Amino acid sequence: MSTYAIGDVQGCYQPLQKLLEKINFNPDTDTLWFAGDLVNRGPESQAVLEFIYGLGKRHIVTLGNHDLYLMARGFARKEKQPFDTLDSLMQAKIFPDLLEWLRHLPLLHHDQHLGFIMTHAGVAPLWDLTQAKKLAHEVEENLQGSQFKTYLAQMYGDTPALWQDNLQGMARWRCIINYFTRMRYCYADGSLNFNFKGRPDQKPADLIPWFELPTRVPLAGQLIFGHWAALNGEVSIPHLFPLDTGCVWGKCLTALRLEDRQIFQVNCS
Repeated sequence: MSTYAIGDVQGCYQPLQKLLEKINFNPDTDTLWFAGDLVNRGPESQAVLEFIYGLGKRHIVTLGNHDLYLMARGFARKEKQPFDTLDSLMQAKIFPDLLEWLRHLPLLHHDQHLGFIMTHAGVAPLWDLTQAKKLAHEVEENLQGSQFKTYLAQMYGDTPALWQDNLQGMARWRCIINYFTRMRYCYADGSLNFNFKGRPDQKPADLIPWFELPTRVPLAGQLIFGHWAALNGEVSIPHLFPLDTGCVWGKCLTALRLEDRQIFQVNCS
């Protein structure tokens, strides 16, 4: 019985199956965690979703920005973006069922027994674990509530870029989502920068990787995240596990076995 956390799949079904073969995945005893961005840019988003959906209780998924984009397209008729490879998925007979499943997935998962936390982009350096779980739950309640289409339609935007406890309404909801699903770099006060996406050794001087912010609140657990392919799975901070290693860009798909922290990778040509 093993638990494997897997980085951003983004519609790359064949590399996913190749990785599962490498780890000798047993769907009867093993559990798969996915750090979000199951879909888009890659060629087989439908196959990826159907496979994970079919795992039943043997999977944990935290929502990524591309998963939320799919929901915004499917539920709120968001305009199609240039990177979109989702048309065939949206025409599939099973698509409504997959959408309903997606909107009931969490933004944050915490397993106290294993000692791991998982989100898509990380946890805001301004939050401790208790606050992060509470704020994730706020968003999850909205996504699962009766007004979810309204929230999805107003989800997009870069403001507010700095978390404040007194934020209200859509501004509050948008800010929470941006920290959980779009975060890479912060300024010294913890506010988000959405423009630069490159490697830390190439960054402008005023930007700080969110996990290197000197005032970052410690988390009571080890953190798995994806979203940031430019890191190539490498950070210098203990207890952080970045698992987006650029599969959709032709690099690798990565799995972490939580019980012994062993890394497994397959090439994604």
